[in-house]
Amino acid sequence: MRSCFILLIAALLIAHNGAAQSQRNWLAGSFSPEEVSASINIGNLNRQFPEYKNRARWESIDPVYKKKLIEDGESALNYNWQTVPATVYLEYIKTGNRYLMEDLYNMNLAAIKKLAFAELAEGKARFIPQLINGVWAVSEISSWSISASLNLQRAGAGLPDVNEPVIELGAGITVNVLAWTYHLFKDEFDKESKLVTARLRQEINRRILEPYYTRNDFWWMALDGKQRMVNNWNVWLNYNMLTTILLVEENAEKRKNGIYKTMRSVDQFINYYKEDGACEEGPAYWSHAGGMLFNYLSLLQLATDGKVNIFSKPLIRNIGNYICKAYIDSSWYLNYADASARIKADASLIWHFGKAVQDTGMQQFGAWLAKDQHWEKSVPVDNMYGGFRNLFTATEILESKAQQPFLAAAWMKETGIAVARDQEGSGKGFYFSALGGHNDESHNHNDVGTCVLYYNGQPLLIDLGNETYNKKTFGPERYSIWTMRSAYHNVPLINGVEQKEGKQYAAKQVSFENKKKTAVFKADIAAAYPETAGVSKWERVYTLKRGQSFTISDNYTLRTNKGNTALYFLTSASPGLVKPGLLQFKAGDEKIFMDFNPGQFELVIEPIPITDKKLLESWPPLIHRLVFKLRPGHTKASHHIVFRKPS
Repeated sequence: MRSCFILLIAALLIAHNGAAQSQRNWLAGSFSPEEVSASINIGNLNRQFPEYKNRARWESIDPVYKKKLIEDGESALNYNWQTVPATVYLEYIKTGNRYLMEDLYNMNLAAIKKLAFAELAEGKARFIPQLINGVWAVSEISSWSISASLNLQRAGAGLPDVNEPVIELGAGITVNVLAWTYHLFKDEFDKESKLVTARLRQEINRRILEPYYTRNDFWWMALDGKQRMVNNWNVWLNYNMLTTILLVEENAEKRKNGIYKTMRSVDQFINYYKEDGACEEGPAYWSHAGGMLFNYLSLLQLATDGKVNIFSKPLIRNIGNYICKAYIDSSWYLNYADASARIKADASLIWHFGKAVQDTGMQQFGAWLAKDQHWEKSVPVDNMYGGFRNLFTATEILESKAQQPFLAAAWMKETGIAVARDQEGSGKGFYFSALGGHNDESHNHNDVGTCVLYYNGQPLLIDLGNETYNKKTFGPERYSIWTMRSAYHNVPLINGVEQKEGKQYAAKQVSFENKKKTAVFKADIAAAYPETAGVSKWERVYTLKRGQSFTISDNYTLRTNKGNTALYFLTSASPGLVKPGLLQFKAGDEKIFMDFNPGQFELVIEPIPITDKKLLESWPPLIHRLVFKLRPGHTKASHHIVFRKPS
C-alpha cells in the first residue's frame, strides 16, 4: 500500500496552464445522462465481483490462494487500530516528512483489506468483528486525506479541517476500500448492529459523495473551465468515485448525475492525452494513469451493460500498449520524469487491457509478468478491485502465451519519445531511448534531449528518476532538487547554464528514423536553455548501428564561448579510464568501451553516493557523473562519443 502512496498519491501538482490535445469528449459528449442511467445494471458488478454470499464462486478460487488469504487475515485479527495524532499531521509542514502520517494511516487500510479478503475466502464470519473494528476506527479518524494534500482545503496545509472534507488520492483510496467493504459485508455488519453500516454510509456521503456532487473546483476534476494539465489524479479519483457511487449511492437521481459527472471529468483526461498514447508521468505511473483509465472504462462498460464502450478507439489502444514500448528488460523500464527505473508492473491489468483493445502483445506481456512474479504461489491483492480480478482470472492468464515485448523500435512522435534496440524479440545488445518534448510536462524534470542506454539488459547511461517525495517536490523549490536538474541528466551544460523549466523550453526539429540496420534520433535542444546560455543551435543526435555501436553526436553554434561548456552523463556502471580517449564500463558481466576525442574534451569522473531509499530501489549506492569539459575557444563545432563492444 505504501508504494502506491510513495509513487502516486504524492503527485500533487500545482495546477497551471496547459491545454487539451483534442476535444474528443467520447464519454459525456456521446451519451446523455438519461441514456447512461437507463443502461445501468448493478447485477453485472455482482457477477464479475462476486458477493460474499456467493459461496460457490469464492470456494472456486485456487486452494493455494485461499490458504494465503486466510493466513494474511489471521495476522490482522489482533491488530491494534491506529489513530493519527495532530503532531503527525503537522510534521509535514515542519519538516516536509509526509510518511510519518501516511505509514501510520496505511496500516489501518492494509489490515481492513487482509480481513476482507480472508472473510471472503473462508466465509465463516470469523473476521467480521475485527473488520467492524476497522471500519469504525477509520470512521473515527478526522480526515481520510493525507497530510501532503491538505493544501487543497481553504485552511491550507497542516491539520485537517473537519468542516471541509477534500477529495484527493488518499481519500480516494480509502473510500474505495470502504465502499467495497460496505457493499460486501453490510448484511453481516447488520447482524451485529445496524449502526455500523449506517455510520459507514454517513461518513462516505459526508466526506466523499456530497463534496464530489457539489464541487467543481478541485483542480484534478478539470471542470472549472480552466485550461490545465490533467494527470493520473483525474482518472484515479474518478474511478474511485464511480466505484463508490455504484456500490453505495441509493438515490437514483444522485447516482445518475454522479456517474455522468465522472464521465465529463474523465473526458478531460482523455482529451489531454496525445495521440501517441505516451504517459508523460512514466511507466511507474502508468498503472494509475493510462492503466487506471482501463479500470474506469471497463467498470463503466460493465455497469452500463456494454452501452458505453470506447475500447475500439486507436488512442485507447495506444495508451495501453505504451507500457510495452516503455519496457526494457527484466524489471527495467524507461523512466523519464518522476518514475523509478525498476518497477513491479501489474500483470493482470496489462493482460486485461490487452484483451479489451485486442492487443496480443500486451496480453503476452501480462502473462509473462504473472509467471515471472510466481502467480502460481500467490496473486497480488494490494487493492480490492485488483484482488478480485487477479483471484478469478489468474488461471486464464497463467495458461496463456507469455512473451516479453522486446520491440525493435517505437516512435511516440507527439510526446517526443523514441526507443530502439539491436534486435526484435531479444534483450541482447544495445537498447536506447531519447526524449524531445518540453520542460513543463507532468512530473517534469529539466531533461530535454536526454537519453538512456542499456546493454544486454544492463544500464549504462541512466535517468535517475526522483528521490523520496517531500515538501519541496511539488512546490516552488522543485528545481532546487538535484534529480530534477538538467545537470544530472544526459544533456550539456552550456556556458555554465542549465536548462530551464517551462513549456517554452523545448526541443525543436525533432525526428526519428528507424531502418533495418540503424535507428537515428535528432533534436535541436538549444531552445531548452535560457538566453543566458548564449546558444543558437545544439543539435543532439543518437545513432544506433544495430549489432555494432551507439553514437552520441553534437553539432552546435554558440553566440559566445565562456569556457564553461560540458557534456554530462550519468552511469550506474563502473567506469574506468583505459587510456586517453577510451573509457571502459562494466555492465553486469559485459565490458563496453566508450571512444572520445581527448583533444576536444577534458574528462572528469565524479562519484555520486546514493543514500535516498527510493533511489536505492533502482540504483547502487555509488553512481558516477561523467563530465566532458569542452576545450575553450570554439563557438561552432561538432563531436562524437561512441559506445561499442571490445573488438
